[in-house]
Amino acid sequence: MCGITGFINLKAGTAVNQTLLAQMNQAQFHRGPDEGGEFLDEHVALGHRRLSIIDLSSGQQPMLSDDSNFVLIFNGEIYNFKAVRAELEQLGHHFNSHSDTEVILHAYMQWSSCCVDKLQGMFTFAIWDKKEQTLFIARDRLGIKPLFYAVVNGTLYFASELKSISLVPALDKKIDAKAIEQYFALGYVAEPHTIYQQVAKLSPGHILTIKVGDTHPIVKQYWDVSYAKQSQLTEAQLLDEMEKELKAAVESHMMADVPLGSFLSGGVDSSAVVAMMSNLSDKAVATCSIGFDVENYNETDFARQVAKRYATEHQERVVASDDFDLVDSLAQLYDEPYADSSAMPTYRVCQLAREKVTVCLSGDGADELLAGYRRYSLMMNEEKVRSILPYAIRKPVFGLLGKLYPKLDWAPQFLRAKTTFQSLAMDTAEGYFHGVSLLNNQQRKELFSPQLNQQLKGYSALDVFREHQKNFDGDDPLSLIQYIDIKTYLVGDILTKVDRASMAHSLEVRVPFLDHKFVEWTAQVPTSLKLKQGCGKYLLKKSMEAHLPEDVLYRNKMGFRVPLADWFKGPLREKIRQALLSDEMLATGLFNMDTIKRWLDDHQSGRREYSAPLWTLLMFASFYKQSQAE
Repeated sequence: MCGITGFINLKAGTAVNQTLLAQMNQAQFHRGPDEGGEFLDEHVALGHRRLSIIDLSSGQQPMLSDDSNFVLIFNGEIYNFKAVRAELEQLGHHFNSHSDTEVILHAYMQWSSCCVDKLQGMFTFAIWDKKEQTLFIARDRLGIKPLFYAVVNGTLYFASELKSISLVPALDKKIDAKAIEQYFALGYVAEPHTIYQQVAKLSPGHILTIKVGDTHPIVKQYWDVSYAKQSQLTEAQLLDEMEKELKAAVESHMMADVPLGSFLSGGVDSSAVVAMMSNLSDKAVATCSIGFDVENYNETDFARQVAKRYATEHQERVVASDDFDLVDSLAQLYDEPYADSSAMPTYRVCQLAREKVTVCLSGDGADELLAGYRRYSLMMNEEKVRSILPYAIRKPVFGLLGKLYPKLDWAPQFLRAKTTFQSLAMDTAEGYFHGVSLLNNQQRKELFSPQLNQQLKGYSALDVFREHQKNFDGDDPLSLIQYIDIKTYLVGDILTKVDRASMAHSLEVRVPFLDHKFVEWTAQVPTSLKLKQGCGKYLLKKSMEAHLPEDVLYRNKMGFRVPLADWFKGPLREKIRQALLSDEMLATGLFNMDTIKRWLDDHQSGRREYSAPLWTLLMFASFYKQSQAE
């Protein structure tokens, strides 16, 4: 696990700026405090920060081939590198180290861009082909590791984090109006967009190629998950396969030459990972949990049950419900607006884990793959209505009911008839977008200034879902929304959160549920065995019954939640008013300040609940303040 950065001058005769490379590399020091390296020639500059995990004594980067024609920088882990190495040795390749880094280098020398098809793991890497004057960059299939890039004045810059590219003197930091719309709908800026018009993210499962003399890179997709084929195995057979597939994924992710452990939240996913690790290990697994001093937010009792059952070396720490000291730090951590408040407890659990281990496994990804979110069950209840009534009838009837019915923000979700009616007037993708949006369409229109609404020219973040819907090859509505989540929420929210929070502490986090072979296997599992009689992750839970307590498997999902509503009425009352009604926010020209003031007044008086919109605004204000100070 590391940080990579660099640039390629596309115009002949342009001098390589070594000072800038050093600054960009240093900005990512936290990603790899063990070692740093640089490579420069007449066209390209490559920088690397290393967090040593495998083959600690060698594998330094940038890594050059024996003939010096190829240079590699790499962030991530390749779990099948020994098998790929054996195949390459059969083809005549010779190795100087035992690292996965050198295997990638030789794989590219043998198979060129097709090398990515051979690799199983999480990665972003860049390879400079000196002979062909070509830079090749690849990102792993699920987007576990990040990659940003920008073309500025004839030079392509790239880095693991946006903060490095932000150091480019000529970079235009003009905010992208579409990114604002995406952020206030989804809570993050969706791939391949970033908050800045001039910077992009390399999407998961994509490669980028650019040659000296080119003006723009060629970006191509090399992998996608397919839902076209459904398994014909029985439930009993799939239960057996589930355990075998998960165990294989976990086993491959346990390879390390440094201390390794696992997060243990007390939920199904991390508990399943710990169970598999314990069965595979001949020594106690190190586990860590974060608890809260508010009972409704605390899962540590369940984590202790699992820790006791498997005799893990367990450590836990209780975080106070007023642990809002990180609010001002999140903008620096994420480099662009990011609204998932669970980033704070995630930061704390990574901080705790790093005290004992360098590598930690997590249960992320299981909810998206195996239908664990409660919203999937709600959506499928709506789908029953959609399957009975044609769209031509639903749209006018439920659209009218949605306008007439009073909105009950305070009510349980199943009673929020206005929201349900609105969703039923839409197709599956739009209904799902409506359900997951942090600020609904009307709220975003009210929040955005006339100038911003004009810039958007009717653009909606729904278009992000529509673009992915075009590539979906299945015919099942639950699979469709899972596919959309894998392409949007998983990479834009969950994986971004974990990458930045873990790298802030130089901790490598691995996600065995997102091993691409396991992902491909789950895509073939019938949805009837993912969500069964309202029970999400049915097949996973059933397969773990012999390994985990029943109340860990079948209790209601809690997750990392933060008491925002109380914060904004109490300890953060003045802080959020000052931040959101500041001259800086007015100067952005992006918002209707009267709307912000009304939301603050209504929330703090108890008239309406606006904690999610207010938090989303606070995180934007923090980002903007920091970006202006750079």
